[in-house]
Amino acid sequence: MDEKKWHYDKLVRDRIPEIIEGSGKSCEIETLSEEDYRKYLYQKLLEETQEFDASKEIEELADIVEVIEAILRTRNVSKAEFQFIRNKKREKKGAFEKRLLLKSVMEK
Repeated sequence: MDEKKWHYDKLVRDRIPEIIEGSGKSCEIETLSEEDYRKYLYQKLLEETQEFDASKEIEELADIVEVIEAILRTRNVSKAEFQFIRNKKREKKGAFEKRLLLKSVMEK
């Protein structure tokens, strides 16, 4: 009997191989280099953003935050440093609380 095989080539959470094997299946994994890890994290951020856009589920936002935190670790940026950058940007340009939609800009 032929064995079914699905190809993914995507970054997964640390416990996914264990979960797959616990379900009676096997999987092939690779540990990425730092450079490839960053590349796949950027792809994962896009993937998770698209999943949130499609589902609007809060769980997908949790995935986005998890990926962002992993990216910060690869860039040696602490959560405190990142929060400082966020606050500085909010102070300079504001947040997204007023629900403003920019429609156009005209020369004076």
